[in-house]
Amino acid sequence: MYSHMMVGSNDLEKAKTFYDAVFTAIGGKPGITDPKGRLVYLHNGGIFLVTKPIDGEPACVSNGSTIGFAMDSPEQADAWHAAGAAAGGTEIEDPPGMRDMNGTKLYLAYLRDPDGHKLCALYRPD
Repeated sequence: MYSHMMVGSNDLEKAKTFYDAVFTAIGGKPGITDPKGRLVYLHNGGIFLVTKPIDGEPACVSNGSTIGFAMDSPEQADAWHAAGAAAGGTEIEDPPGMRDMNGTKLYLAYLRDPDGHKLCALYRPD
């Protein structure tokens, strides 16, 4: 369904430090900068980009939005969360752990990136 995800940033250097940390913690590679100055992350067939807004206005956070990243295990979600918190992210919501979502068990870990975007590491046990 999705081809890519993109978020805006007011400080691409801080964003690169943060996103390099969270993606390398789960086996990805550091981002590359494309010819338009956007950060590009390729991982597990997905594309995630970070850019300064093209309209010249400041980047802002979408209220009510969450970007979820699929994890292979609770340990991977924990590594993602720890790397992001150490690289300028903000820990939010409950600590990482298993949640019961109306009878469905999910392991969740939440952060806000340096620009305030809400992110979630999600592991679905079998």
